[in-house]
Amino acid sequence: MTARGAAQLSCRTGQKRQRVLEADRESPQGRAQTPSPGEPCLGPPATLGPRRSIYFSGPKRHSAQLGSDFFDQPAVALARAFLGQKQTDCPQVLVRRLDDGTELRGRIVETEAYLGPEDEAAHSRGGRQTPRNRGMFMKPGTLYVYIIYGMYFCLNVSSQGDGACVLLRALEPLGGLETMRQLRSTLRKGTTGRALKDRELCSGPSKLCQALAIDKSFDQRDLAEDRAVWLERSPPGPSEPAVVAAARVGIGHAGEWAQKPLRFYLRGSPWVSVVDRAAEQNA
Repeated sequence: MTARGAAQLSCRTGQKRQRVLEADRESPQGRAQTPSPGEPCLGPPATLGPRRSIYFSGPKRHSAQLGSDFFDQPAVALARAFLGQKQTDCPQVLVRRLDDGTELRGRIVETEAYLGPEDEAAHSRGGRQTPRNRGMFMKPGTLYVYIIYGMYFCLNVSSQGDGACVLLRALEPLGGLETMRQLRSTLRKGTTGRALKDRELCSGPSKLCQALAIDKSFDQRDLAEDRAVWLERSPPGPSEPAVVAAARVGIGHAGEWAQKPLRFYLRGSPWVSVVDRAAEQNA
């Protein structure tokens, strides 16, 4: 190689080294590099701690979904809030998104409050905790799903206070009624061949779970964060709904607690599971 050629090679090598040094100074520690076409722009991490990959991130929380603050109140207040009292002027809407994207919707029209360890009708009476009732002792808004008669499910939502929760007893179906009808027809017993009327779809705690395809797999989920079931605020109505306070249903074994007015429902609603005429007259 001639002296002139060696000099040119040395010059090119020096230029290349300079470009590498400049690129190093512009690496992610300084600013984000420009991605190639079609490649997501990740940018620098906000912190040096663990970071979830964008490729495995789940969908964002539904924009209309009620947050944790709504559930963080005593059981009686929450039972009434589900029906539209205390927090808003309208009953809340329970939404269930199926695996195929179908959304089932129902306005809550009937609830029961369970106060925790002091309540002889509660599964948490005496403060006992078991793997079965753990959801009752978790943060407000946690689902507690239990099975009755070995085949039916009931859906509860934990409230403020250890072992306290609210049972969702009935919904007014708003959307996805035909899918609800199919689900109920598949799971119900003893009425094969008769088409269910709309008012029969969700008029009871186990019917509600059948219509929304809710089973034990929903136990201990967070209603404020879940992607398959959540609560939305209903559009404002012309007036605050009239709420009846009556005795709870099916807890005759609970002594004086069986008569306490801890069941709440919308007066005049055809979707309620059990109407208490005496309680309505007293109200």
